[in-house]
Amino acid sequence: MRKLTFAAVAAVAAFTGQAVAADMAVKAVRPAPVVAAVSWTGCYLGGGGGYGLFNQQNTQYLDGPPRVQLVESFDTGGRGWFGTVQAGCDYQFGLGAQQFVIGAQADYDFASIRGNHVDSGPQGIGLVAREKLTDQWAVGGRVGWLALPSLLTYFSAGYTEALFGRQDYTNLAGPPFGIPQGIYTGSRWYKGWYLGAGDEYALGFMPGLFWKTEYRFSRMDSANNPLIFTAGNVPVGFSDDTRTYIHTVRSELVYRFNWGSPVVAKY
Repeated sequence: MRKLTFAAVAAVAAFTGQAVAADMAVKAVRPAPVVAAVSWTGCYLGGGGGYGLFNQQNTQYLDGPPRVQLVESFDTGGRGWFGTVQAGCDYQFGLGAQQFVIGAQADYDFASIRGNHVDSGPQGIGLVAREKLTDQWAVGGRVGWLALPSLLTYFSAGYTEALFGRQDYTNLAGPPFGIPQGIYTGSRWYKGWYLGAGDEYALGFMPGLFWKTEYRFSRMDSANNPLIFTAGNVPVGFSDDTRTYIHTVRSELVYRFNWGSPVVAKY
């Protein structure tokens, strides 16, 4: 009887062990979850806006000949808001254990950055004109490092041009103020270069949607701006040489059209 009992217990234990082992084997072959990783390779479109300011260094001359500087340089400036649209393409690559992104981009800003141009030269004493940066476009490239799979930090650089509108001068010498003086400076595109730094983050709730923020500094070449009589559009005989610096902070949403098949990461 005792032998029979031992045999029954051994049989039950063997059966239970086989069942547990079988169950464990089934669990072991379950497929691991897969998560789609961010791909930075591809082209994109973006749109947003930001805040900017400009500073101008002006030097007034008697046009001559000979051309003679009349006063020391004086500063003018303005500030305001702008909207922007952008397009570009990026390529992601690995270097050792790190991931990097290089790309090319172009954007156009629709701006309303305003200030007062107070002319301090002999011809301009008591004159002021409303000055406005209305448009700016840029084309360039960027290089960045992926601090996280979904976070890119980058530097950008390129060529840029900025449009300032016509300036019509009024009086500041005494009341009544704001009387047109019959003198203006024509609108002008300034040419130069820019440097930028920013970051871009992949928003998880919608594939392909990214959020980009960038600070940008633009340095424009010096340009000559003659003062002109409104009647007859003839030069007054004085002009300002102007160098312009522009600072902007921009934030925009970007939709990326990825090239090729999606990247998959296993965990």
